[in-house]
Amino acid sequence: MITARAWAGKHYAVYGLARSGLATVRALVASGAKVTAWDEREEARAQAGGAELLDLNAADLSRFDSLVVSPGVPLNTHPLAARARGTGVEIIGDVELFARARPELPPHKVVGITGTNGKSTTTALVHHILATAGVPTTMGGNIGLPILAQDPLPDGGVYVLELSSYQIDLTQSLDCDVAVLLNITPDHLDRYESFEAYAASKARLFTMQSSDQTALVDWKTYERGLVDPVAGFNGLALPEWIERADWPALQGPHNVENAAAAIEAAAWLGVSSTMIVSALYSYPGLAHRMERVRERDGVMFVNDSKATNAEAAAPALAAYPRIRWIVGGQAKTKELGDTARHLDHVVHAYTIGEAGPMFARLLRDRGVQVTEAETLENAVKGAAADSQAGEVVLLSPACASFDQFRDFEARGDAFKRLVGDL
Repeated sequence: MITARAWAGKHYAVYGLARSGLATVRALVASGAKVTAWDEREEARAQAGGAELLDLNAADLSRFDSLVVSPGVPLNTHPLAARARGTGVEIIGDVELFARARPELPPHKVVGITGTNGKSTTTALVHHILATAGVPTTMGGNIGLPILAQDPLPDGGVYVLELSSYQIDLTQSLDCDVAVLLNITPDHLDRYESFEAYAASKARLFTMQSSDQTALVDWKTYERGLVDPVAGFNGLALPEWIERADWPALQGPHNVENAAAAIEAAAWLGVSSTMIVSALYSYPGLAHRMERVRERDGVMFVNDSKATNAEAAAPALAAYPRIRWIVGGQAKTKELGDTARHLDHVVHAYTIGEAGPMFARLLRDRGVQVTEAETLENAVKGAAADSQAGEVVLLSPACASFDQFRDFEARGDAFKRLVGDL
């Protein structure tokens, strides 16, 4: 784990004991800090070894040096956040603790990546490019292990952090060597006064940078005036020396944008063009995000179970010209949304779950042939039997999974098992 003398002797309150909260408790205790912790779940509190357990909702917060909260705590509405501000206690997260530990770590660099969509893919791709080039690297933040649970990198290492707006809100001093803003579209507006306030939260990643660092910004976001010009600003685009190719795990226009961000970040870190090109071809992709599962008789099976709404499913539909689309689950809307723009790619749809009948009606109204499969097993078997060489059987449900599965991961794993059994 990461520890720091900078935390020793201080008294921290930690609220929220999920993975990052527990990692924070353990790192602080190991560093010689006093920790008082709380979580509403008894089973979570039982894992907070070394911490004093006290219900922070009723505690005197003025006796703490800092309140460390989970990114899931809404700072705009939670009474604890209001009380902390009233007593002048700073509210931070584990990423800020990492920032304060950096001077004690071996010489390293940090890449911070934010945006509404594409963060995970871009973070994983930067990490993969660096690893391919032999650079010591790890990824954390909103992906992988909590950053404080990871061992420090050796000299010359690069920490690649996926950062949500919530995490940035809890961070004050993360000076990224390369900061990336992919895009900004309306999201999480229950946590912000306006779309502009949400955008400003993302843009704080740049205001924390030193003047000699690099900022990479999506051109559309920049041109819309959603971020102020910053020192070291560079727009995101595929560099001239990259020949756009059929990178197996980076299909679709949205992944061209993700690749552009990863390529430029890696280039600014000194990775050679040869290594970058090699890594683009070998990048395996992330589980449940346009994940290539198997090719069978010329048909590719793709797991995009992470697409739990129409906006998330649309990029996968745009990526392939002939698709047998498995869609449905627990709907978040009664419309096709962005997926409607790519229905010319859908050869046939197989609807599943609670929203199956709704999708069947909407798609038939648009002239799409539909089989109401009801279950994922029926859909996979039907699509496999019907498909022709050159087509893609795509699970991109545009729905939550809770009607039939524990979560989108369980749904994606079931799809992979079914495909493997064909």
